Amino acid sequence: MKQGIHPNYEPVVFRDRGADFAFLTRSTATSAETVEWEDGRTYPVIDVQISSASHPFWTGKNRVLDDEGRVAKFYKRYGQKGK
Repeated sequence: MKQGIHPNYEPVVFRDRGADFAFLTRSTATSAETVEWEDGRTYPVIDVQISSASHPFWTGKNRVLDDEGRVAKFYKRYGQKGK
């Protein structure tokens, strides 16, 4: 590897506040905000909006979409052809 061109690869905590879930991993991403982890050390923390703890695919909790309203809106805009 060429020296001096690669970003630092260090431990970082990714936190999903909505699901109250966090995990420690290694990443090139960094942050000025820090958090004290379970091992007593301080790590940079990156807040994410969605993780495996809050994503509907992984949790099995699907969101109900207003599909009927979308179809009606489509027919209103473009008309119903073929009938």
